[in-house]
Amino acid sequence: MTASVEQQNTATIEISQNVAGAAQGTEMVVAVLGDLAGTATATRGSVETVLTASRSVESAVARLRSEVESFLGKVAI
Repeated sequence: MTASVEQQNTATIEISQNVAGAAQGTEMVVAVLGDLAGTATATRGSVETVLTASRSVESAVARLRSEVESFLGKVAI
């Protein structure tokens, strides 16, 4: 009887340690996912900034092209 109680205690301690290890692993995964979400949000903000800048440059190029074509049209006459 004593041997079986000791085995149960040993098994219970091992299970408890495994659960604690799993909990620590889960905490690490949650922390990494939080960091990843923050990085993704920052990246999205950067991409939106670049997209806005690209659209502004595209618009400026279109205006410049129009001005150059207009100038060349006047000079060619």
